[in-house]
Amino acid sequence: MQIELLSNSVDIGKYLKNINVDSGGVAILSLKALHYIVYIRDLHVGAANILKQDALSVGADLGVPRGTVVAKNPYVNCILIATARQLQTLSKKELAQPFGLKEVAYKLQEILKVKKPSHAEVMGVINANDDSFFSASRFKENSAIEAIERMIEEGADIIDVGGVSSAPNSVHVDKAEELRRVKPILDLIQAKRLYDRVKFSIDSYEPLVIEHALMSGFKIVNDITGLANSEVAKLCASYDATAVIMHMQKTPQIMQERPEYEHILSDIYSFLSSRIQEAEAFGVKDIILDVGIGFGKTLEHNLMLIKHQEHFLTLGKPLLVGASRKSMIDKISPSLPKERLGGTLALHLESVKNGASIIRVHDVQEHVQALRVQQALMNI
Repeated sequence: MQIELLSNSVDIGKYLKNINVDSGGVAILSLKALHYIVYIRDLHVGAANILKQDALSVGADLGVPRGTVVAKNPYVNCILIATARQLQTLSKKELAQPFGLKEVAYKLQEILKVKKPSHAEVMGVINANDDSFFSASRFKENSAIEAIERMIEEGADIIDVGGVSSAPNSVHVDKAEELRRVKPILDLIQAKRLYDRVKFSIDSYEPLVIEHALMSGFKIVNDITGLANSEVAKLCASYDATAVIMHMQKTPQIMQERPEYEHILSDIYSFLSSRIQEAEAFGVKDIILDVGIGFGKTLEHNLMLIKHQEHFLTLGKPLLVGASRKSMIDKISPSLPKERLGGTLALHLESVKNGASIIRVHDVQEHVQALRVQQALMNI
């Protein structure tokens, strides 16, 4: 007899099929192998006591503060730990319970519907400005086209072109100057029909610039303001373009001045949820979400958002993460932007593992290779 300890990250269904478990058993056992940790804030203490007993009755558990059983506080924070199968049973049980547990049940059902993407796309970065924080990403006209063609050969799925730096303390640039910077690149992309070879994204929140890009064959609008200007939403709708809605606290000029949140995950979730509703009201059909790593966040905020990407999948949209060579890496391992490739790869691979569908990068070839290796490991 031989006994082997398998990784929790294996495709358990594949292993069960390999030992010839029947199809019904594969489905049941796969649900038992998948575990969830659900943080519930401000739950009525009566609901917490009911949920605790219901969780125990199905083999799950609920972590509650001391004094909950005697209702020491009217509302408590709890942590539910359950398999997918247990969560499924609980979501049905709580539909008939009082104290707001019906809402908990609906949320558990949303969580159960989440499916992590099986593949992540690589978005290469082209900056048409002189003040981007990473100098190797700055290009003009013909050099930009050469870089784009190289990124395509290296395996990029999307190329993101921008003319204004959004780094902390960056200088504001007016829309005419922004268009002047990017127009030669947009025109060359259109003339060479490069949009037939790869998807293009315009990194802008100025309608003047965005419309020129969309007329040049671009299909994605990457808006760091999260569609704050309704004219951008209207353009996305009229050109049937995909909108990337990003979260940013304040503006690039002041966003890193003592950023604060009540609850980082819930606060950004609420923002993205409201912006999705607004965008869809304007007729935007395809939406990608970006939690905005480095845009008004501390190091801890950024790490929390990368670690818990899966939380945002319940919004039902693909997720983009852009942590490439950002200063958060320097706070963990002191380094200049040109020395942060290793840290970037670690952050992006973790993001993909936790649910990201797109990663925005300065180093296409290295990321394509890293993702292929990660995918091979996940398929074992």
